[in-house]
Amino acid sequence: MAADAEEGSSLPADLDPVREALIEWYESDHRGFPWRETTDPYAILVSEVMSQQTQLERVEAAWAAFLERWPAVEELAAADRSEVVSFWSGHRLGYNNRAKYLHEAATQVVGEFDGDFPESPDELRELQGVGPYTANAVASFAFNTGNAVVDTNVKRVLYRAFSVPDIDSEFEARANELMPEGRSRVWNNAIMELGAVACGKTPRCEEAGCPWREWCDAYETGDFSAPDVPTQSPFEGSRRQKRARAVRVLGEYDELTLSELGPRVRVDYGGETGEEWLRGLLSDLEDDGLVEFVSGDRVRLRR
Repeated sequence: MAADAEEGSSLPADLDPVREALIEWYESDHRGFPWRETTDPYAILVSEVMSQQTQLERVEAAWAAFLERWPAVEELAAADRSEVVSFWSGHRLGYNNRAKYLHEAATQVVGEFDGDFPESPDELRELQGVGPYTANAVASFAFNTGNAVVDTNVKRVLYRAFSVPDIDSEFEARANELMPEGRSRVWNNAIMELGAVACGKTPRCEEAGCPWREWCDAYETGDFSAPDVPTQSPFEGSRRQKRARAVRVLGEYDELTLSELGPRVRVDYGGETGEEWLRGLLSDLEDDGLVEFVSGDRVRLRR
């Protein structure tokens, strides 16, 4: 691991490559939810309220139908509240109080803010039912004025990657330290996406092409426990993981040289974790009848 950014921090000393890697990963390919394609604060608020403890696949259809029925905040404010609650219940979106709060927030925007959404997290919190997380999300995704979003996914990522202690204030401090200034929209989308598709309860480091493998403590040690994953899987031992990774990589090729295989097995390949380490790993696999050396430095799966 790189040296700490500051006393008590577990982040790398140079944060720019960490930031750039995540943003590049996100912008190259991410899930295409429609609320990510808009900066309309009303549409984003609707998506955030709907997404609370509701599967995103169900939210997507409900969100489109909701906006078709009430396409602007003024129309929602003018709607009969019972109709909004009925819609909510009919689409199985969870507690009906959320529908009531969303309707009330719309009436506040129209009546107290002349139809213009407040732009800062603190101002957004004045809206009915809008807590710190939702306010920050709307500020980030609509106005690019938010702080770092810290949800369960983000906590899991920070805990695993940088050994951030399971303390809310620590998560918030490190998340804001990581976020590049003035880029809350793309950053918060990116780090939540990382936690959802690459660093879930069952990590998919290789399959999802996690951009933080180079810096990640969990990737280095093989311990992927987290606040919402209290014990690591019996499989999640560092050497056993890398054995499985080597077999999987070799299954994709006829054969590879050690110099070709090594970086595909671990991103920090080299030095103490270089060729000698890899030969030891492959020797174990050879003893198990899984791989065979074709020549001195070429290896393949046993046929």
